[in-house]
Order: sequence, then structure tokens, then C-alpha cells
Amino acid sequence: MRNTYYLLIILTVIFAGFTKQQSLFVSYSNSEIKYSGRIDTTSFDHAELYWSGSSIKINFEGESLGALIKDEKGDNYYNIIIDKDSIVLFRPDTIKKYHELVTNLSPGRHSLELFKRTEWDRGTTNFYGFKIDGKAKLLSNADVAKRKIEFYGNSITAGYAVEDTSGKDSPDSTFTNNYLSYAAITARHFDADYHCICKSGIGITISWFPYEMPDIYDRLNPADLTSKWDFSLYTPDVVVVNLFQNDSWLVHAPKRDEFKKNFGESSPSKEYLIHAYQQFIAGIRNHYPKAEIICMLGNMDATKKGSQWPGYIKKAVAGLKDDKIYTHFVPFKKTRGHPSIKEQEEMANSLIKFIDENINW
Repeated sequence: MRNTYYLLIILTVIFAGFTKQQSLFVSYSNSEIKYSGRIDTTSFDHAELYWSGSSIKINFEGESLGALIKDEKGDNYYNIIIDKDSIVLFRPDTIKKYHELVTNLSPGRHSLELFKRTEWDRGTTNFYGFKIDGKAKLLSNADVAKRKIEFYGNSITAGYAVEDTSGKDSPDSTFTNNYLSYAAITARHFDADYHCICKSGIGITISWFPYEMPDIYDRLNPADLTSKWDFSLYTPDVVVVNLFQNDSWLVHAPKRDEFKKNFGESSPSKEYLIHAYQQFIAGIRNHYPKAEIICMLGNMDATKKGSQWPGYIKKAVAGLKDDKIYTHFVPFKKTRGHPSIKEQEEMANSLIKFIDENINW
């Protein structure tokens, strides 16, 4: 009888230890994982993340959570957002492996979000799934946003160098953080699902490289010419376009190869620029017949006093004769370089105020 008693104690201890250490793998394809952004979840044995602001969210119970990830270049950075209030910087490796994202959690419900800070030129991230340890339990992801917003923009929208407090606009991906951009701040303010289609240096008629926003705006994988986004998968209530900053510089740079390729020997006329902008917005409207579209510009020097570029946008919008297309210009910040954290916040406040006053969603 005594031996049976001791055996029961040993089995109880073993079972308790097993229960405490139990693990649960949650595949990338599990429907309880919430993806935000243009993410490919169907073509491979993993999800592929490209665009700034793409995110992966999970609700769970457990003591720790890790992710099986492989990054193309090891130059991407993510915010780990724990329980919507704690943020940790994360850089995935080029080797496929588990990364422990959070440990020593208290009992009960927790949430975790992986938010992509960096731009798509830093390479693709492959996500295979999460592993929950310690009394692991996957919970329903009931965080369904009632609003949807989408942004098209350049470095301002990307949050380029926003964390470079030296003012040198460092291209190091450490300092780029889309989470602190006016776009992401605005989306969080309205508790809206968020898509961000952006690239530093890009324009509508000319960029600092051989392609423009009209070339890539409809791609799933922006680096793949053949990769097309299915616009029916995401229908935003509000679309914000903040472009023309790079055009304002490059239409006056006749020695650049991009200028020669796009314009020949002469700078484009204002009619050409207005028409090009109008055509791009008309393309957005074609994909989203019911969306409210905000044609925004700012807060760098394309909106400085005397600039013609806000006028080009006004004329383009007026020509579309669409009462659901608006213009909104954020004044020139009057400082060098890209917007700082404070300047991004000011831009977000300006856009939030405009939306509150003009759009009922």
C-alpha cells in the first residue's frame, strides 16, 4: 500500500511538471492568427512579410511565446508589442530558427503583435508559426477592427530615420520605424486595420530609382514584377495618398538617368504633372469605388510657402469631380531632414483632425 502511495506521488509530480512545460505550436496558417498588411499566406509553407507596418497578432495563455522565423537579409526590425502596452525591439536572423519573444508571463490572457518597422527593400521575412510554452492555450482572436485605412506614401509615410536623433537622416534600418509614422499613429487612434504601401524616395512621375508608385502600388510582393495584389481582399474605408515630395525635387534634376528616361531633355509641364497625379488617384478610385480618399501633402518642403505642388494636387482633384476625394496639406516643418518623432506626431494630429471634421466612418 505504501509503495502504491509513493508511486502516486511520483506520477503526480511528473504529470505536474509535464503540464507546466507543455508546448503548443501554432502554424502560420491557423485562422486565429490575425495578419494586417499585404502578406502572402497562401503561396508557401510560411507567411511572407514585405511592406512597412505589416503585423502578426496572437492571443494566448502561457508562460512564454516564441516564433519560428527566417529573414532574407537580417536587416529587418520589428516591434514586439506585448499586451498592447510594452514594446521590445526584435531583429530576426537569416537562419530559420525559434526566437523567444516573451517569457515569464503571469497566468491568464495575453496578446502579442509583431509589427514590421522597416521597408521592403530590407528583404522578405518568412514566418512559420508561434510556439507557446507553459500551460499553453491558443485563444480566439476577436480583435476585429471596425474601420480600415490604407496609406500610399514615401519616406515620410515609412517613418524613415524617425529615431535618428542626431539629425543626420541615417539610412541604417535601425532608425526607421513605421510604428512612429503619422500613418500608423493615425490608424491606432481610430483603432483601424492598417495597410501601408510606401517606399522612401518614390514619386508618381519620377523617383530616386527606376520605378514609380504607379508601377508597384498594385503588387503583393513589391520586389516581384509578376506579383499582383488582390484588391478584393481588403477594402479600406479611408485611403490617404501622401506623394509628390520626391517629384518636387527630381523634376529639376535633368542629369539623372531617371529624368532622361521619363522626361527626355525637358522638365515636365504642370499639365503633365497634374494629369499623372489625377490618373493615379483615378486608379485608386477604380479599385475602391466607395472609399473616402484624402490627397495629402506634407510636411517636408513640397508644402513650403510659395510651392506650386499643393496647387497641382488641388487641380488634379478638382478635375476628378468626386465629392469623396479631399485635399489636405500639412505645412512645411521648417527643419532639415526627415520628420522627427514630434513632427510625425504633429502630422498625425493634423490628419486626425481633418478626418474627424470631414469624414463620418
